[in-house]
Amino acid sequence: MISNILLCGVGGQGTVLASKLIAAAAMKNGLRVKTAETIGMSQRGGCVVSHVRVGSEDIHSPLIPLGKADVIIAFEPAEAVRCLPYLKDGGSAIVSSREVIPVSAALSKSGYSGAKMLEYLSKKAEKLTVVDTEGIVNALGSAKPLNVALLGAAVRSEKLAVSENDIAEAIPLLVKPAFVELNLRALKCV
Repeated sequence: MISNILLCGVGGQGTVLASKLIAAAAMKNGLRVKTAETIGMSQRGGCVVSHVRVGSEDIHSPLIPLGKADVIIAFEPAEAVRCLPYLKDGGSAIVSSREVIPVSAALSKSGYSGAKMLEYLSKKAEKLTVVDTEGIVNALGSAKPLNVALLGAAVRSEKLAVSENDIAEAIPLLVKPAFVELNLRALKCV
């Protein structure tokens, strides 16, 4: 069986790091992993999408086909909406409540609303978990580990093929030592 995990956000939110944490945790458990990233102007707040495919059988492509994602982990509401066609029927969407206004919307003053995106998702995604990321920022005193907090929520959805402990063991391997403890706390926040 293959678990298909799609992570999406904007540049600077740690989307790629989160995908690497899942991959490292899965490989440690002897599972096969394929990953791929689509990065659009990520240094300037552009879209970042990471595909992670985990399983005990051969995985022939790193890209998740439309309608086949078991879970979408979205670090920004509009990115969840944009990637929703990847989610399979009965799949789970784990979404940050924290909006990041796209540069194009800010410049055009188009009135982007993360709340409207979440409202749309509530009608379209069967299994939606909205994570109060502002509360996590207040509790931790930093927005840096929100990616790991969302991984914690995704682990609880039981769609990741790895456990919270597996992710906790991968954190010291991929996160700078000064931020390991903060990320371990974030993992348990949700």
